[in-house]
Amino acid sequence: MTDVLPQPDCSLKAVCEPLERCCLDQLEEPGSKRPPNTGARLWGRVRSKLLRQKLDPQTVETKNWHTDVIEMNGIKVEFSMKFTSRDMSLKRTPSKKQTGVFGVKISVVTKRERSKVPYIVRQCVEEVEKRGIEEVGIYRISGVATDIQALKAVFDANNKDILLMLSDMDINAIAGTLKLYFRELPEPLLTDRLYPAFMEGIALSDPAAKENCMMHLLRSLPDPNLITFLFLLEHLKRVAEKEPINKMSLHNLATVFGPTLLRPSEVESKAHLTSAADIWSHDVMAQVQVLLYYLQHPPISFADLKRNTLYFSTDV
Repeated sequence: MTDVLPQPDCSLKAVCEPLERCCLDQLEEPGSKRPPNTGARLWGRVRSKLLRQKLDPQTVETKNWHTDVIEMNGIKVEFSMKFTSRDMSLKRTPSKKQTGVFGVKISVVTKRERSKVPYIVRQCVEEVEKRGIEEVGIYRISGVATDIQALKAVFDANNKDILLMLSDMDINAIAGTLKLYFRELPEPLLTDRLYPAFMEGIALSDPAAKENCMMHLLRSLPDPNLITFLFLLEHLKRVAEKEPINKMSLHNLATVFGPTLLRPSEVESKAHLTSAADIWSHDVMAQVQVLLYYLQHPPISFADLKRNTLYFSTDV
């Protein structure tokens, strides 16, 4: 029996691959009298079934587990699955324990640490650049969930063994921990308040007006958010410089991080989402384009932003 719980931030491929390895290991035993490739063919049917279920709007809307059985040459695979909507899977729940870092406002964390960028962000970025920047699919390939949760617990507890644990941990788990940190912030890094303005700014057709607007929006961010965003921006640019090796272009990185750093508040989501299709597509392309705009922009300096007194003529 296999349980599958796909979520928007977890690709179907990431769910399927470990299940496929498990199934094939069990089905293709040495000396088996079954027809050759039975395991691979059977898993192909299971995978096809999963894909069809994912694309079915009725399945997306249901809250119940759906159970199915597929048989071939005397082998039976039974699996159950259900879907968690995008707004629920990305729901940010503020931490009740303000001594941790996950689910705690970034301004609170940086003030407590007396730092400009949260320690967890700096350490994860440093480790990725040290030994993961040439890893194929870095930030796209999911890390092991138990490893990510272990790292989360260590950072929350400010354990003295953090650095040793980071050096021994799989690099995809470290990348996943960084993504999880931003995903669990009480509000997105680019803030709920400015979200509508970012959506309007990226849609402007005049290049000069767009430039003024997008820079003005950055200046409007709280300092901890802005400094952390610029720090992450430069890191992602360095990752993209290794695209011939790691296959992660600026667009790929924007697709991974855009909906995490920038998304509508829960109130706005409930006001605008009316169907299952909206849950998956609402503003996602615009979120990606906002981050891609900044990734493709020449280096942005915090000091220069603060010195610049140009203001966009329209209220944002």
